Amino acid sequence: MPDRRALLRTLPAIDRLLGSRILSKLEETQPHLLILEAAQKVVDDLRQQLLDEQAPLPDLETEAVAELVAVRVALMAKPSLRKVINVTGTLLHTNLGRAPLCNDALQAIKEVAQGYSNLEYDLDAGQRGKRFTHVEELICKLTGGEAATVVNNNAGAVMLALAALSGGKSAIVSRGELIEIGGSFRIPDIMAASGVELVEVGTTNKTHLKDYADAIDKETALILKVHTSNYRILGFTEAVSGEELAELAHQQNIPVLEDLGSGLLIDLTPYGLPREPTVREALGTGIDLVTFSGDKLLGGPQAGIIVGNKDVIDKVRKHPMARALRSDKLSLAALEATLRLYLDPQKALQQIPTLRMLSLPVEELQRRCEKLLPQLLTHLGDQADCSIIETTATVGGGALPLAELPGCVIALAPKQISLNELTTRLRSCETAVVGRIQDDRFLIDPRTLNQEDEDLLLKALKQIFCR
Repeated sequence: MPDRRALLRTLPAIDRLLGSRILSKLEETQPHLLILEAAQKVVDDLRQQLLDEQAPLPDLETEAVAELVAVRVALMAKPSLRKVINVTGTLLHTNLGRAPLCNDALQAIKEVAQGYSNLEYDLDAGQRGKRFTHVEELICKLTGGEAATVVNNNAGAVMLALAALSGGKSAIVSRGELIEIGGSFRIPDIMAASGVELVEVGTTNKTHLKDYADAIDKETALILKVHTSNYRILGFTEAVSGEELAELAHQQNIPVLEDLGSGLLIDLTPYGLPREPTVREALGTGIDLVTFSGDKLLGGPQAGIIVGNKDVIDKVRKHPMARALRSDKLSLAALEATLRLYLDPQKALQQIPTLRMLSLPVEELQRRCEKLLPQLLTHLGDQADCSIIETTATVGGGALPLAELPGCVIALAPKQISLNELTTRLRSCETAVVGRIQDDRFLIDPRTLNQEDEDLLLKALKQIFCR
């Protein structure tokens, strides 16, 4: 048995490694600091391996170690935030970036990002302007609101609106609407951070108009209504409508704020989806202010949109927090391009990926599976069983919680590796693939698979099963 500690002296020096043929060539394409860091990490790993009596002895030849360094450099050079192929069947997958952007939005981002823009410059007046004006008119046209503004996300929109309208006083909210909207970010926490005193009324499953009326006092600044877009309470339930709340609040000269969450602009029931209130319908009840997300059912970039009564919106815009939460130029460019498509609802359904995926007929999903299956079988041979099965997809992203989207998927069952090993290898591919396991099979759902990514998916699977 070789003396492992004696072998430590044979580890190649960093200078010798950097001067090797492999790493000298790598210097042409990769930063020196990255190669140096990778070399140091590889040598440290080899040192630990030598000290571990149970570990196999490594090859310590300079070129062999240099190859390990090159592999490490390739891993380190990969961007942390990168493209993922989503075959999970979850359309608004929060962990995978929620709504994919439409081509018009991507083009708008490119044009604005490549140079200067009139972000806060009024070209007609030749003087400073406001960034929200680029989308305000479109938002009002599509929702029926008098005025609108945009911040970085919907949690920020709710927080800003509460802070601007409360003046440090209280807001009344039903106990059944004290929801958690993701990442342990809860409505009571948002209210506390906004400096608002929370006044709970009603019960988890039932709240009456009288509950709100009895809670109103001189410290009441507003009523908050939260649409429970990420869950449902079924059975023995009762809630107060927007019309009733607006009438009560206006009698007391206080505003009503409704957080719609998902931000639906067009009715999707013709496509078999459950009924959800649109922003226009919410404002039509007389509610003063509505907040919603840009990257959920709207299908745009991350944004928090605030629309409603002009006097109330003016208060929101003037609050100091508005600047801290403001949206950036790239998000505004993407949002404007997405909103423009909604001027023609049929165009929006065809060109906005989220809406297109939501409205895909089962027949189209079946056709795509039948086209993809023979290609999979050609690549995988007898290493996996593949078949087309019927199942359902989900909307995700805290939207349409009861919606089941019927369709077809390809179910893949590997024969020589475990499902856990398969999913691990897919995530480590050059373009990572993320899917779901159901009934001991890996499902490939075409509803969330971009057709342009099918070849990348096939390449990834071939790489895994033919290695």
